[in-house]
Formats: sequence, C-alpha cells, structure tokens
Amino acid sequence: MAKPIVYLTGAGPGDAKLITVRGVESIKSADCIIYDYLVNPDLLKFARSDAKLIYVGKKAGAHTLSQDKINQLLLKQARRHNVVVRLKGGDPFIFGRGAEEALYLKKNKIDFEVVPGVTSAIAVATYAGIPLTARSENSTVGFITGNEDPAKQNSNINWSALVKALGTMVFLMGIGNLEKIVQKLIESGKSPQALVALIRWGTTVKQQTLTGNLGNIVRLAKKNKIAPPAIIVVGEVVKFRKDLNWFEKKPLLGKRIVITRTREQASILAEKLTDLGAEAIEIPTIKIIPLLKDRQIKEALAKKYDWIIFSSQNGVKEFSEFLQRNNKDSRIFCCAKICAIGSETQKALKNIGIVADFVPSEFRGEAILEYFSRLDLKQKKFLILRARQARDILPQGLKKLEAQVKTIDLYDTCLEKASTPKLRECLKQGVDLVTFASSSTVKNFIALLGKDYRRLLKGVGIISIGPVTSATIREYGLKVNQEARVYTIEGLVKVILKE
Repeated sequence: MAKPIVYLTGAGPGDAKLITVRGVESIKSADCIIYDYLVNPDLLKFARSDAKLIYVGKKAGAHTLSQDKINQLLLKQARRHNVVVRLKGGDPFIFGRGAEEALYLKKNKIDFEVVPGVTSAIAVATYAGIPLTARSENSTVGFITGNEDPAKQNSNINWSALVKALGTMVFLMGIGNLEKIVQKLIESGKSPQALVALIRWGTTVKQQTLTGNLGNIVRLAKKNKIAPPAIIVVGEVVKFRKDLNWFEKKPLLGKRIVITRTREQASILAEKLTDLGAEAIEIPTIKIIPLLKDRQIKEALAKKYDWIIFSSQNGVKEFSEFLQRNNKDSRIFCCAKICAIGSETQKALKNIGIVADFVPSEFRGEAILEYFSRLDLKQKKFLILRARQARDILPQGLKKLEAQVKTIDLYDTCLEKASTPKLRECLKQGVDLVTFASSSTVKNFIALLGKDYRRLLKGVGIISIGPVTSATIREYGLKVNQEARVYTIEGLVKVILKE
C-alpha cells in the first residue's frame, strides 16, 4: 500500500477558474477532500465520483469544526486514504492556518505537500480595479490580518511602523474589526482622508465594492451592511478604481440563472454565462440512457441509404460511441448524404470527422420537410437516428412524400431526480431566469418541482430556445419572457442579454 499523503491545496479567492493547474490535479487524485466555507463548490466537480467529501466550513462566528478538530480529522483521514486534499480558500500559507496543519501532520509522521493558491489579498483588489502597487503612487504593499489570535494579550502589529512604511495596506478578515483598525491607523498618523475600499465576495458574481476614506468608511460600511467575507484596502491606489473597474461592469453580473440541460451540455452554456458575470446554476433535469442498438444499426447500415438524419447532438454522441465499440468509422455511411438538425448537432458531427450536407435554417422537423418537399423522394431511403421520445412529425412527413423511412432510437431520456433538492434550494434563495433548451427539459423541470411549480416560479423570467419549447412552456400555464431567434446556445445567450 502506498504511503499516504496530504495536499494542502489553495483553492484561490472565489472564482473557480483562478485555481492553479496543480490544484486541479490534486483534487482529481484525491480519495478524500476536506474543504472550507470559502471554497467555490464548482471545484468539487473535478473530484472523482468515489471521493469522500467532508465540509469543515469556517466563517465568522460559525465554525463547523475547530482548528484542533480539523487537524485531528486530517490525521484520521490520512490513515484511511492514500491521498487526502485539504482544500482551503486563497493560499494555505497566507493567513490560512496551513502552517499549523502542516506542522501537525509532520508531528504525526504524515507526508504532505503544499499547493499554493492565488490569495484573495491580491486577486480581490484586482477584480475591483485596484492595483496594489502603482509607480506614480507607491512601491510598497503589506498584507495584515484583521483578526489576530484572540488568545494573545497584546497585538503583534506595529501600527506606527505600518503607517510609516507601507504605501498600500491590505487587511484580510478585518470587517468585524473595521472600527478598531480605522482607529489604530488614525491614532498612528494616517490621515482621515486616506482612501479605503471594502470588497466583499471578491472575484465572485456577488462581488460588492464600497469606497470612502478613513474618516467615513465605518459609517458607510454600516449603512451598506458590509459583512464578511471582505478585504480592506487602504491607500491612494484606490483612486484607480474609477478607471480600472472592469469586473463589475460585466452585463450579467449578479444575475442568478438556472440551466436545465443535461449534465454534459449544461456546462457549455454555464461557461458562457459565467464569462458575462452571471451565477450559472446547473440543474440537470434530463438523464441520457444509451439504448445500445448496435445490432439494429449494423443491419440498417448494411443497406444503402440516400439520407441519414441526426436529430440531436446526443444522438451524435451515442453514434460516435457505437463506432468506437465496433471499430468503425465514417466509411460506414458509404454514399449517403448527412442531415443535421441544428448547428450544435452539426458541430458534434464535425468533431467526429463528418461534415453535414444539409442543416435546416430552422432546427425542427417542419423545416426539413419544407426542404425535402421540393425534391422527388420516390424510392429514396432515409435513416433517422434519434431519441426514443422524439416527435414523429419528420418520419411521417417523409413517408407522405413517398420516401422509405427507417428510424432507430439511439437513446432515451429520464428524469434526473437527484436535482430536486438543489433546484428547490436555489429557487428559495432567489433566481432571476430559468433557461429551457427542449420540451423534455420543461416537462422534467415541472415534474421535479411538483404541483406548486407556479408558486415557486412566480417572478422568475423564463427563456426558451425556440417555438417548440415555448409551446410546451405555455401548455403548463407559464409565460415565456424571451425566445431565441436562432435555436442554439449562442441564441439563448443573446436573448438573455436582451432580457
């Protein structure tokens, strides 16, 4: 058995993308992850499905476990697992008590490694548009704890030295002691006119920045109800925020948007919305179940078809896995032409080396029938690869045009019941918009909510990917706020920005 090791890993300041590559690698390798309150939950997506997750959240006035008990927990899990990751907000060695944990592990002969993280002391100010150093203003910066060890009788901070030596001061974990910090700085010679910024939930979609000076910042903080987690920046560099504030100008900053696609597809839309500043909440309502119709596909493709139609990117995925299982490639299509319903389906085909011959301008069966109605389809053979629950309008319409049609259901969909608790909790906290990318996501979403879905969705905007999905939404007595003109992820993003 390999010797156990504990990784003390910095999770970064809040934005999940600011974790280091080494940090992600440690999470992926972990048998057990012990994580803090300030760790972005999105980082846990990198964990293996069999990894044990233990929350030991520590926030002001509410500790799930004391530091001594966390140390003991680390030791206990290291004796049970080969790889334990202690996931800590920011950097483990910047006011993170990582040194205490490392020393405890060393004392108990447990190997450890420290994976540095991007500290909030730097990143949060950057996201607020405040450079901690600027040649025209200062060349020194200091990081100070705003929450010293309460067991100490006297402060270790030399306030007079700080005021004399530092151009910029950054206080971490200091909002609870803001009044005391301001008093100490002024008593030590800092001007009441010195600029101050308070930055709450920095680098996240909940970021809030308040600026003032030492003379008025306490009053402003109380008025605006600034609470932890937040950092305090003192110095003339705060004035640069007026011109350099970039993050808080993102068009969707602070908007909470629910995405209801499958687990695999939701991440694509979530990433685009997150880049625009939104809090994208992935609530998969659909679970894809492969039907493994290998024998039927082989028998069908042993014949020659004029057209093969892929109805969705999920169908392309299942067909791609069929090719891999059977050591086949696109030559299996022979001389058939390929039709893709939707640009996402077209992209999925292109990713496996297949170029679609025809993509309808409107991504639904009616548009395909309109196109083929202009052609002579007598004796033409069509193979439709689709979902079990797909509409029959396309195969029936082609038959009316005298084509020979064969359909194979590549996959089925079912309700993702595991999403129910998360969905109800996020609606309870408040949501701005819900996006629907298909009729099945609508039906499953309503099923997850139950009979009181109208009450739960009161005041929530609804975004639809297209007319078929919109019709299903209205069947449930709900209003569609915006409908995409182009039935793609990009089309959804465009109407969300409009809404």
